[in-house]
Amino acid sequence: MEFFAHNGFYAEEQKIGNRYSVDVEIETNFTDASLTDDLSKTINYEVVYQIVLQEIHKNSKLLESIVHQINLQLCQNFTSIQQVTTTVCKHNPPFGGLCQKVCISDTLIN
Repeated sequence: MEFFAHNGFYAEEQKIGNRYSVDVEIETNFTDASLTDDLSKTINYEVVYQIVLQEIHKNSKLLESIVHQINLQLCQNFTSIQQVTTTVCKHNPPFGGLCQKVCISDTLIN
């Protein structure tokens, strides 16, 4: 998923904003969904997207905060999640040099 948001430690980052990419990997048992072809028995990735969208736009200072809150919200919304790993990347961070992106990953076992 890709977003434009106003996160960052420095005030300048929060004013200007930046491009972010987010990857979410969810482990769950989807046997019931696969046998019944029923969306309500699995993880709805449209809801996953909405959760990520909400969290990425909360103007956090640290990527660590964003990634952890995404995982918490996902586990609260989908109790069938066994494990979730989320990676948030900030593109072109303000290092004063060339850097394509920095990424933070967090895994939560539910």
